[in-house]
Amino acid sequence: MALADSECCKLENSELRLSCFSNKALVNVGGDLAKLVPGRVSTEVDARLAYDTHGIIRKVHDLLKLYNEIGVPPERLLFKIPSTWQGIEAARLLESEGIQTHLTFVYSFAQAAAAAQAGASVIQIFVGRIRDWARNHSGDPEVDAALKRGEDPGIALVTKTYNYIHKYGHKSKLMAAAVRNKQDLFSIVGVDYIIAPLKVLQSLKESATTPGDKYSFVRRLSPENAARYSFSKEEVCLTKWDQLSLASAMGPAAVELLARGLDGYVNQARRVEELFGKIWPPPNV
Repeated sequence: MALADSECCKLENSELRLSCFSNKALVNVGGDLAKLVPGRVSTEVDARLAYDTHGIIRKVHDLLKLYNEIGVPPERLLFKIPSTWQGIEAARLLESEGIQTHLTFVYSFAQAAAAAQAGASVIQIFVGRIRDWARNHSGDPEVDAALKRGEDPGIALVTKTYNYIHKYGHKSKLMAAAVRNKQDLFSIVGVDYIIAPLKVLQSLKESATTPGDKYSFVRRLSPENAARYSFSKEEVCLTKWDQLSLASAMGPAAVELLARGLDGYVNQARRVEELFGKIWPPPNV
């Protein structure tokens, strides 16, 4: 039990003690999941560190040490980091150490390209959230361009990112999240990972399609298609990112959705710590 951890209990500073408890709880859950699934387990890094490159790296090292203590090897682990410039830079440095990272809250091609260039093991795009933003807003060049072409902006970003990764030989795997319906699934067949509600997955059982249908079990994303995809000269030349260039390349959709996502994760972390604070000290400690 995280609250009974002797090392955490020794800490007199309440903030450090709560952080220690949170780390232990995350690793305890991750360790249990690692026993149940054959692949990798993704552990979330505190979103309050989203703009602190070295803070993210320290947190990952702390979590990695705890995982090592319970016998979960690094190759079974991913560390989920927000795709701020500082988060992407942290991912680059961690990947150079052989630590696998999972960059989340990607809502623009600029973020996706920077994440791929950083060597992130997994890049996560939220398809439905981009669509939701587009329904109520305008003025984002990337989103508006997709709509003008008659494309869903979330699906368009997944497609473009997949093609970029494969055309230019980046190692990253692409994850599509916030997939809302089977039409979304059919549109991104071939992507590496998909997060979808169970009801959407179950709806596929009832889907009888033919290759000629608009939505069918035909692979849309493939290395062969990626090789034929055309990127603009400006997009190809985007290879040296810094905080200013990434910020200027992110449109209003990405800026707003990133901030909203971070706020949600920060609030979740605070609620967990408040809960720990209410039940500390636990019985028999």
